[in-house]
Amino acid sequence: MAELEVHLYGQLLGHLLGERDKFDFIAAPAALTRFGVGSTILSLAIPLSNSPRVALVDERRNFFEELLPEGRHRKRLADIAHIDEPNTMAMLRRYGRDVAGAIQIIDPTDPAEPRTPSIQPIDEARVRELFDRAGVAPLGNTGPRRLSSLAGVQDKVLLVRTESGWAEPVDGYPTTHILKPRVDGLPTLIYDEEYGARIARHLGLAHHATFIAAFDGADALVVERYDRGPVSGARIHQEDFNQALGYFADQKYETSGHAGLATIAQTLREQAGLGDVERLLRLVTMSVAVGNLDMHAKNLSILHHLDGSMRLAPAYDIVPQLHLGVGTQFAFAISDEFEHDRITRSHLIDAGRSWGIRNAAADIVDDVIERVAAFAAVEQPLPGAHPDLAADIIRFTSNLMAGLGASQEGAEPSSRPAPRPSELPTAGGGWGGPVRGSR
Repeated sequence: MAELEVHLYGQLLGHLLGERDKFDFIAAPAALTRFGVGSTILSLAIPLSNSPRVALVDERRNFFEELLPEGRHRKRLADIAHIDEPNTMAMLRRYGRDVAGAIQIIDPTDPAEPRTPSIQPIDEARVRELFDRAGVAPLGNTGPRRLSSLAGVQDKVLLVRTESGWAEPVDGYPTTHILKPRVDGLPTLIYDEEYGARIARHLGLAHHATFIAAFDGADALVVERYDRGPVSGARIHQEDFNQALGYFADQKYETSGHAGLATIAQTLREQAGLGDVERLLRLVTMSVAVGNLDMHAKNLSILHHLDGSMRLAPAYDIVPQLHLGVGTQFAFAISDEFEHDRITRSHLIDAGRSWGIRNAAADIVDDVIERVAAFAAVEQPLPGAHPDLAADIIRFTSNLMAGLGASQEGAEPSSRPAPRPSELPTAGGGWGGPVRGSR
């Protein structure tokens, strides 16, 4: 029986025992002493136990499966390592040293252990090369010492930002940034996401940097990882709401089996408090206001701090996308409504009230809609974004203010005044406008 060690915040938490996709997690005795029986420091779906319930083995497996990329990226990572794609234990053995959160998965029988993670400085030409190979070498895993994994389906490269420039991680060094090159067939995507990230920062729902940079003539969206601390090598643990609630893969959508926003809100209230439920409502309202349809369970996460406290993670992957022609249905129902052109201000307020938020209307929903409208009125997307992006968002927010469906066609503009443009911050860089160039 194969065995892998699971480390969290630099401490041995337990072991994965089994073969291929038939494995289980067993907590280490020292971890039970350190964190206590029933601790959810690893995952809400995996309370630490010296006798884990057999009936919940699928939930435990799902958590670790979700650390790996999806679809073609998982297959290509398997091909690079000469691994049979369904062999999750082998995939985690190869790519588990740098994953989302503060987990590290190590093979104690590997003669190369203990490894000494390091970085290899690179220039813009090498970054451009990694972009060009992202389809066949996902995440920048171009060699046997590149050991990173991250969920998702979009081409991306994981790198380390240092004071002197960019570097590749070696032997599991924690990556600090996600770089997303332009997508063939969706040329505006990274610029649209940059605008969505600026709006999220304006609302205080995100604080990590997100900007467009050019690498040897190739633009990319650079996203600072919020699950990495300010000290080099520091990891902050997180899990998405597929993992936290025991779901897997495409169950991230409500129509595919996820329990939905009410369950996420209840989980947040129990584990983090009402303030984070209110932040969830702000995030949902913003997503409707900008047309971020793909706010599924893997795009919502919870942070686990070493002291056992939890909170909703910063907003990420905020992509206005109705113009992309990928559909009109929201990832989750909001007060039983999925269609973006039918979701109204009342749906958002009713959802908030059902989650226990008494001040859901003026204090949260209206505030977010008005602030997004004011932002779009004065802050422009970058060249390269969809040309009608700001106008679309102004239309969505106007409809919502008027009590109409967000993207309802033929609606009259709202006569309700938006906040004065002078109320918006104007600082350069950060949320107020990205700095072009590779920095």
